[in-house]
Amino acid sequence: MADAGAAAAPAYFEYAVPAPWQAIDFISDLHLSPALPRTFDALAQELRQTPADAVFILGDLFEFWIGDDSRTQPFEQRCVDLLAAAAQRRTLAFMVGNRDFLVGVAMLLDCGMTGLPDPTVLDAWGRRVVLTHGDALCLADTDYQAFRRQVRDAHWQRQALARPLAERTVLATQMRARSEAARRFDSNFNVDVDAGAAVGWLQAAGATEMVHGHTHRPGSNELAPGFKRHVLSDWDLDDPLRPRAEILRLTRDGFRRLPAR
Repeated sequence: MADAGAAAAPAYFEYAVPAPWQAIDFISDLHLSPALPRTFDALAQELRQTPADAVFILGDLFEFWIGDDSRTQPFEQRCVDLLAAAAQRRTLAFMVGNRDFLVGVAMLLDCGMTGLPDPTVLDAWGRRVVLTHGDALCLADTDYQAFRRQVRDAHWQRQALARPLAERTVLATQMRARSEAARRFDSNFNVDVDAGAAVGWLQAAGATEMVHGHTHRPGSNELAPGFKRHVLSDWDLDDPLRPRAEILRLTRDGFRRLPAR
């Protein structure tokens, strides 16, 4: 049985949309790595060509992030360069996910990205929308919730980041290999957010809509009467059998889903 207390309504950070903005793009779960070149290229094209005033990345931009001191490695440096160039043209906002929770201030500054606490309440064009990666609300996955509490602890993170970069790189490579081998059986595909807990978050925030990723189940549906959630797509354009990449765009007219360019 899920521990509802694990997702008690948190304190919210509020993000008010500047008056001139016309559109915001939401993406998540790109799981960028050197093994996904087409996915990287699709993100680059989206960041160059989107007409949106801002792109909000709601977690798992990277397959793994082993600390900001890795950002000068070849692939990570390509990501920094891409994000920094995009941030010169429009606002980029980033919320950590369950794969890249070690992204820190140094990475955000190098990329010109605004960090978003999880959760954040977006105040946009008369709407209040709760933004979250979504993993904290997947209460049925009790093993993961225990892991999440451990790795989000500041002391644990300090100890992890104190390990040599080479050691963290080896560990991340091993974890990535296991993740690829077990992709079909990833818990993301077997659990969903707890609807009652999600509605509790919405009520506490004075909101009626939520945007989240993590579950890889894109779509929009009611959590309860009067409360709706929009689930972001994962991206994988390197999958020959099921290539996918989708953007959720918010304007004054509401939400709509668009294929990545």
